[in-house]
Amino acid sequence: MIKRTIDISEGPTYLNIENDQLILTREKERIGSIPCEDIGVLLVDHRATVYSHSALTRLLDRGAVIILCGENHLPVGILLPIENNLLHTERLRAQVAASQPLQKNLWRQIVIRKIKGQAENLPENHPDRGRLLAMATEVKSGDTSNCEGVAARFYWPALMGKDFRRDPEGEWPNPLFNYGYMVFRAAVARAIVAAGLHPAFGLYHSNRNNPFVLADDLVEVFRPRIDRAVVEHLKTGSTEINKESKRAVLSLLTEPITVAGQSGPLMVGLHRMTASLVRCFEGGAKTLDLPEWTANLV
Repeated sequence: MIKRTIDISEGPTYLNIENDQLILTREKERIGSIPCEDIGVLLVDHRATVYSHSALTRLLDRGAVIILCGENHLPVGILLPIENNLLHTERLRAQVAASQPLQKNLWRQIVIRKIKGQAENLPENHPDRGRLLAMATEVKSGDTSNCEGVAARFYWPALMGKDFRRDPEGEWPNPLFNYGYMVFRAAVARAIVAAGLHPAFGLYHSNRNNPFVLADDLVEVFRPRIDRAVVEHLKTGSTEINKESKRAVLSLLTEPITVAGQSGPLMVGLHRMTASLVRCFEGGAKTLDLPEWTANLV
C-alpha cells in the first residue's frame, strides 16, 4: 500500500483521533479525515497546529513519521515509531558489531551511487557528466580519496551555474535543497527503525551529537534526485519555500523507483534498501540494494 504524505501548513489546525482516523479540524469545522494506517509522513508546518496526545501516539503506532517544521519552514524535529520488531535486539547487535571493512565497503557503494546520480542529472553532452561517471569508478573503500567531495566541486557549478555555492546557510535556492534533504532524512530514518536498526550507528558519519548518522549515510543516494526536482521547480520562477515548492519535493516520496529490480513507490523502496542493509550486517550479503532512476535532467 502506498503511504500518504500529509502536509499541515494552510492554517491553524487541530489534530485528533476518531475510530483510527486522523481528524483535521479548522475553526471548529472538520476539513479532513484520513485512516491512520494510510499515513507514512505527517509534516507539520504551521505554528498554530494543536495535537491531541492520541493523535501522535496512534500515528506512531501505525508506523508514521512526524516531522515538525520551524519558523523558516525547515524541519527541526522528528518523531519516529518504535515498532514491535521481534528481531530488533538481534539486528541491533549485528549493526553494532559490523566490521570496519564492511562499513567502508558499504559507504563506497553509497558514494558510487551518489556520484552516478549526480552525473545523470547533467545533459549527456555535458563534459562534466563523463568526468563524474569516470570518477565513480575510482571510489575506494571508505572513499579514502574523497571522490565525493571532489565530485561536488564539479557537479554544483555544472548543475546550477558557476556563481552558485551550495551552502546550508546560504541564500535561495539553498533553503529548498535543505528542505528536501531533511524530509528525505526523516523518511530514511523511519525505514531504518522499521527494519529493526538504530539510526545513531552510522557507516561513515559519526557526529556524537547527531542521533541520525545512519540516516545521513543512506540519504546521500537520494540527494541527486532531490536536486533534480529542485532544479525543475526553479524553472517556474520560485523564490521561496511555499506550498508549490514543498509539493515539488514531497511528491518524490510516492514516485516510482527501482530497488533490487523491483519497481514501486519510493517509500516501499526505502524498506527494500534498509532490508538489504540488515542482510549485510547479518552476513548474508555484501551489496546494498540501492535505488535507480532512469530519467535524465536535460
